[in-house]
Amino acid sequence: MKKFNIRKVLDGLTAASSSSSSSATAQPGTPRENDVVQETLQSEHFQLCKTVRHGFPYQPSSMAFDPVQKILAVGTQTGALRLFGRAGVECYCQHESGAAVIQLQFLINEGALVSALADDSIHLWNLRQKIPAILHSLKFNRERITYCHLPFQSKWLYIGSERGNIHIVNVESFTLSGYVIMWNKAIELSTKTHPGPVVHISDNPMDEGKLLIGFECGVVVLWDLKSKKADYRYNYDEAIHSVAWHHEGKQFVCSHSDGTLTTWNIRAPAKPAQIITPHGKQPKDGKKPEPCKPILKVEYKTTRAGDPFMVVFGGLSYDTVGRRACLTVMHGKSTAVLEMDYPIVDFLTLCETPYPNDFQEPYAVVVLLEKDLVVIDLGQIGYPIFESQYPLTIHESPVTCCEYFADCPAELIPALYSVGSLQKRQGYSKKEWPISGGNWGQGTQNYPEIIITGHADGSIKFWDASALMLQVLYKLKTAKVFERARGKEEKPNTDIVDEDPFAIQTLFWCPESRMLCVAGVSAHVIIYRFSKQEVTTDVVQLLEVRMQCEFGEVDSPDPGGEQTPTLPTSAASSSPQEAEPPNQLSAGINSSEGPRDNIPCLQVRSSPLKQSPGYQVELVVQLVWVSGEPPQQITSLAVNSSFGLVVFGNSNGLAVVDYVQKTLLLHMGTSELYSPSDPCQRQPHSPRKPRQPSGGLCDSNDGSNNSEDRCKSPTSGSTSPCNSDDERKQNFIEKVKFKSRRFSKTVANDFAKMSRKISSSGEQKPELDGKDNAFTRSRSSSVTSIDRESREVISSFYFCESFPKKSDSLVSPCLLVGTTQGSVMMVALCLPPGSEQKVLQPVSFATCGTLVRLKGGILTMALLDAGGTLLPPSDEPWYDPNASDEEKEKVRRRRPATPPSSQESQDTQFAVLCSEKQAKVVGMPSQTRIYKHNITETSFVLRADVVQTGGAYCIACFCANGHIMTLSLPSLRPLLDVNYLPLTDMRIARTFCFSNLGQALYLTSPTEIQRITYSQETCDNLQEMLSELFTPVETPEAPNRGFFKGLFGGGAQSLDREDLFGETTAGKASRSLAQHIPGPGGMEGMKGAASGVVGDLARARVALDERGQKLGELEERTAAMMASAESFSKHAHNMMVKYKDKKWYQL
Repeated sequence: MKKFNIRKVLDGLTAASSSSSSSATAQPGTPRENDVVQETLQSEHFQLCKTVRHGFPYQPSSMAFDPVQKILAVGTQTGALRLFGRAGVECYCQHESGAAVIQLQFLINEGALVSALADDSIHLWNLRQKIPAILHSLKFNRERITYCHLPFQSKWLYIGSERGNIHIVNVESFTLSGYVIMWNKAIELSTKTHPGPVVHISDNPMDEGKLLIGFECGVVVLWDLKSKKADYRYNYDEAIHSVAWHHEGKQFVCSHSDGTLTTWNIRAPAKPAQIITPHGKQPKDGKKPEPCKPILKVEYKTTRAGDPFMVVFGGLSYDTVGRRACLTVMHGKSTAVLEMDYPIVDFLTLCETPYPNDFQEPYAVVVLLEKDLVVIDLGQIGYPIFESQYPLTIHESPVTCCEYFADCPAELIPALYSVGSLQKRQGYSKKEWPISGGNWGQGTQNYPEIIITGHADGSIKFWDASALMLQVLYKLKTAKVFERARGKEEKPNTDIVDEDPFAIQTLFWCPESRMLCVAGVSAHVIIYRFSKQEVTTDVVQLLEVRMQCEFGEVDSPDPGGEQTPTLPTSAASSSPQEAEPPNQLSAGINSSEGPRDNIPCLQVRSSPLKQSPGYQVELVVQLVWVSGEPPQQITSLAVNSSFGLVVFGNSNGLAVVDYVQKTLLLHMGTSELYSPSDPCQRQPHSPRKPRQPSGGLCDSNDGSNNSEDRCKSPTSGSTSPCNSDDERKQNFIEKVKFKSRRFSKTVANDFAKMSRKISSSGEQKPELDGKDNAFTRSRSSSVTSIDRESREVISSFYFCESFPKKSDSLVSPCLLVGTTQGSVMMVALCLPPGSEQKVLQPVSFATCGTLVRLKGGILTMALLDAGGTLLPPSDEPWYDPNASDEEKEKVRRRRPATPPSSQESQDTQFAVLCSEKQAKVVGMPSQTRIYKHNITETSFVLRADVVQTGGAYCIACFCANGHIMTLSLPSLRPLLDVNYLPLTDMRIARTFCFSNLGQALYLTSPTEIQRITYSQETCDNLQEMLSELFTPVETPEAPNRGFFKGLFGGGAQSLDREDLFGETTAGKASRSLAQHIPGPGGMEGMKGAASGVVGDLARARVALDERGQKLGELEERTAAMMASAESFSKHAHNMMVKYKDKKWYQL
């Protein structure tokens, strides 16, 4: 496992200048709190390394299986190697070159694997250690590798090349033999054309001295290794794709590019013994059937008790256009065509024996698809599939968001599993999963971990991630709440996204109360409660919210061409649409119906909704169109189960909803949060003006603008011109947003944020112009069209119990609000003393103004007590909403009264605030800044979380430049700074998340989750926690040749390959042909890399495994010799008895 060189920062490091990016400065006159709070976290508690990778291998290209160890290996186009055993046993490796893996070959039951790459290199992997490593590499310089073959229990690897030559490599030393089969020696001398690349190599199952070589042009050669000449040559007009032997070595089958299968007798090379076209239409007049698509692979497997199996990939007729990929299984007279969901990459038939000269007895077929892995049971009628034991469905729908919860309540996983088990499909094979090798790790991590993924189709999956494993627990489909359009003509025209209208934008989960709240891209919020009982909801509770901007952005010019300043308007004022020119086009205007108003983007289903045990809909909140303007997507979300509130925000402000009473309590524009106020109920605000059509030209030299050539500043009602640079920048961003629709429009918004942040260095703060009382901006090149996306947006929420005002002496319920402009505001909540008073005395709110400002958008907020311990938001324990009232009352404690606490002369709380640029710690209630740390100057933070590790709390940050950092709390001392992973994909930015106990994860590809740890303790114990791939297993006994076959030579013929290919006989290979590269994965490499007790134990275990295997092999040889001697003695005695009393002439 690769570990990273860490630039650890010395404890207590402070800089002389307050402007230093690594300084933690104290507010003048405030005592340094690290003198009061004893911080236990130090730099040596942190180290970063990868742990495990889950999910389906991205872009698979090849596959291999060890029939004795029961291990499956999958190679990918990016040079990755994934190994799978029993459920929970999986491993990830990576070739440094990143070239595609074109073929894999196991050294069966040897704990080793050979990989051939597209860059013409071969590598030997050692699988006897928990983290596999390369033992040897060989890089070919003058030949392109096309095919490899390693016979069972042989150390000589055959390598076919594009030129048609075959080279032989000793896998123990990874050196080339001087024995080479040249293409011009293999084919007939009369042949005038090159036979093409080698597409197949295999030895005769009954004679190791005979090598079958298939060339692409259709020529197959049976080569005698001892005499170094061709015994037979088999010619066919069509190109060859694969070859398969009958186990008796008397016949072989070839698959061809015209969809035919030819069967050849090895002693009859003149013509095929049989030609069949599995999917070809047989003409009645006896003519040749119509050509079909190529059969890319065929496998021929025999059984003792019945007909052989022939498994075929490809060969469909050309008239099946648009048909899905199929695998054909031919058994006797029956032919089964099995359709797959994705294109087939490769398949392997799993057999009972590893010996090619015995009856194969196939029992399953592993089919590697582009986006799935399917295992088919050949032993049951109908060929059912096995239920997969691996978490390969992460990408079933593209992942749009991700959350990680380590050390969550222990009863959660059994509860989710119990309801998720009811969702499992039926019809799977009854047999056990056939890929069953390896052993689980012996880790010390015994705390429960849960991963939640949100997807583009609106589904949410809960995963059990405990003990470095991953297993799906429960799947929730949020789209069931809405009506689905049955056809394109029925698709509603109120969508604000072109595709995936149900995609999950963000989610909030409270593990203690099990409340789940999700926000979708169609500006909808769904609140769920967890119940173990099934219920049918007659009417889905719906709340429509009309969120409006605080500024009526009417910026149409007067006839004189001068700008008209816009002022805040009340709800009673005239609609801004009246000022629109009649020919103005807008995204929200329909010529026949007029402006859309009070229309949600999605239609909630009107029919009764049957809700299975699990998460059940409590309330649906939808933002509606306002005077032709579509609702803005929700950017932040929070739930407090103790208060019964859900709060969400976007670029128009925030809204607070009571999900118990199903009422909207508060809607407030962002600007209103800045000014303190008395408790009140907010009134609606005037709607925003429809957005301007994009693409208009901007003239930077002309002071007068018209409705088509003007760029509007998103944070003001006035406009500012923009120049051609801005136009080009806007066009570029529009292209990026258009191309980024792979995961839905969520990604487009992410790209907009990225471009805003990258350009923020040239941006200036808005200033109040006294001339017209309107906000204006300087005309720098980075603040015009790009700033259309930079309206001040609500970016984060945090429920807490703190001091709303400096003069407060008692804590009370509060809501912290963070924005993308770096402002942190506080809203005081006035809650009734008991739930029964709620209807009579509604919740009221009071804005307390700005608490503090930071550079960059606010990412996370938290509250610590005077001892540095996290004060989590209050919550209520879970109760089943469908249970009886008596059971509910036993556990329900809604809105608990806050115990009064007297305020001393000093601060008793620390507010921890982290933005894209810096972190601050503010004392409460004095609201004085105690610590400040500039996290980055040249980049920005993508994700920040306050996490617990090592018994204390810290801030963990992931920056766009790839750095992962941790800061102590409350003093903000840098503890870790590692240049880990530069941001190469918006997927990483959208899915990266930290959790407690030093755990983190992100989506490293569209199909895979990479888990990492930043805990030194976890890194030290990683070897013990990882699963083992190799386990000592006895090799099955070789098939019995029988007495007469041994006497008359009818059994398998062995070959002394060492004598034939060794340096003594074959000589040395050309040095320029290939370059040998020793790898770090051998015992020597492990001795140098490992240290301490863990390394000694690992070495001892490997040595014991090797010694045990050698002893086992010795015991097998001894037993075989004893059996052979006993058989010989028995036959000799029988011969003696038979001829004892006969005369010489009677013989």
